[in-house]
Amino acid sequence: MKNIKTFVAVIALASSFGAFASQTITATGSTLDATEAKIAAQAQDMGASYKITSAFNRNQVHMTAELTK
Repeated sequence: MKNIKTFVAVIALASSFGAFASQTITATGSTLDATEAKIAAQAQDMGASYKITSAFNRNQVHMTAELTK
């Protein structure tokens, strides 16, 4: 019985980590630096690091990043 509880706990933790590993965030701003600062603040609030996956500039900068633990 103890082995089953341990197995269920491991599966639950692995599932929650897997969901977080693919989380993306977005931000908009007037400059690349300002927009990246917003991304960095969001990642810090979530206790994660980030990797910018896209950025484009029309009237404003729009940036997308992937969070990793």
